[in-house]
Amino acid sequence: MADSLYLSLWFSDFDEENMLARALAVMHLFPFSVQQPGISQVILQPVSWNEATVLEERFRPGITPEEAAQVASDLLHDDYAYVFEAAWDLWSPPPSGEQWILQPVGVKFIARGAEFEEGESQHEGHVQVDFGFDTPFLHEEVEFTGEVESRVRANVHKLIEFTNKVEKNSGASARLLWSESEENLAQKLIARLQKVQ
Repeated sequence: MADSLYLSLWFSDFDEENMLARALAVMHLFPFSVQQPGISQVILQPVSWNEATVLEERFRPGITPEEAAQVASDLLHDDYAYVFEAAWDLWSPPPSGEQWILQPVGVKFIARGAEFEEGESQHEGHVQVDFGFDTPFLHEEVEFTGEVESRVRANVHKLIEFTNKVEKNSGASARLLWSESEENLAQKLIARLQKVQ
């Protein structure tokens, strides 16, 4: 069953003045989609997820992370969350069942102020990357063949490469790759890869 996948990051010096800089540091390390490059939407969420947004702006074509941060910078508050939507190219099976294709898959970068949603950032991360469902990294719905294994491995490699870059280059003091059900992704991958052997 598909499960939501996240990368949560905490910084030792995360406050209103540098929250966008920290989000930018993470976005700079991201391998944006070639087909849909850049940030496609910026959302500013005040106080909690239950409140109406104060800004939602879409961009076609996408804009640079710096331009997206500039859009948000006029409304900096420590009780806001800043959401930047983008995409990266991952291998997916086509509906017809023929050759696999690289296609854009949505990702969200969420920077949370310290006072947003009653301090949610302490548990969810100052900056969080929401990868959506873990399907591209497992493809449990598809019979596991040699091609499926190579495509899944390529997607997993891209995920690992990004998380390693973030760990080494973003300035984060702690990171956690986790799923909503709290199942261990590594164990799920090992179990999936063993089915082909």
